[in-house]
Amino acid sequence: MAVNLRNNPVDKRRLKKADRGFNSGQRKSAISKVKAWRGQQRWEANRPKRTSKGGEGTGGFTQGIAIQQQRLREEGEKIARSKSLRQEGTYMPSLTQGMFNKGY
Repeated sequence: MAVNLRNNPVDKRRLKKADRGFNSGQRKSAISKVKAWRGQQRWEANRPKRTSKGGEGTGGFTQGIAIQQQRLREEGEKIARSKSLRQEGTYMPSLTQGMFNKGY
């Protein structure tokens, strides 16, 4: 983008009376905005590029909720298996009625 921007001060003494009424402050602010925009464009073009893409949630590196659900399924299966292997009618001592309580 090769656009020449003139930023030299204008000598209004040499202009006609009708041509002296323009506001040079607007031109200066417009030029400064264009320079800032050009600098931003150049910086964007030359800045270090991102090496990894950002993604939603876990970013694709883990399975997320699926792993947790599988782990809970396996825990539930372990509990169900341990309950099925228990013997029926075995004596389970009660903690509330021990040898120090009157119900012994």
